[in-house]
Amino acid sequence: MTLSYEFLMARAEEAATQASSALLVNVRERALRSEAAWREMADRALEIAGEREKARIEREDRQAAERLEAETPPATFN
Repeated sequence: MTLSYEFLMARAEEAATQASSALLVNVRERALRSEAAWREMADRALEIAGEREKARIEREDRQAAERLEAETPPATFN
């Protein structure tokens, strides 16, 4: 299951809100750890999405070059 960046950031914000309203120190610390984990996952999701997009563009460029090469007649020398 792939989690979206927006979903992950919403959970991080939710944890931050819980931390700011927590009365107990251990509850606040747990919420802050949770926020950090959600933000780390969100950052990783963005990084992975960027890598996938880069790979997609490279693949399309390679396929276009292969098609062009296949369509170009060989050069003849006299």
